[in-house]
Amino acid sequence: MADTSSLARSRIHRALSRPNLLMGADRELVLLTGLASAILIFVVLTWYATLFGVAIWLVVVAILRMMARSDPLMRRVYVRHITYQSQYRATSTPWRRF
Repeated sequence: MADTSSLARSRIHRALSRPNLLMGADRELVLLTGLASAILIFVVLTWYATLFGVAIWLVVVAILRMMARSDPLMRRVYVRHITYQSQYRATSTPWRRF
């Protein structure tokens, strides 16, 4: 049996292994949605555009939070799925001809 006291140990900080979330959702998507809503609000400059921009932002952030609650890395997994989709077809069988 090996002596575990002689093994080297390294502490990994918790922030290095957690997903990068903002407001409970994917950080990049929240910031992109906020930027798009702000552009809509400041380009149109009406009360209707302001209400519409804030409503869009709140709804999309709620959807992104639900998505991150089920899987915090879902966006990265989906992007990887799209890039590999041509190599790994879902309908492939061992008897398929190329």
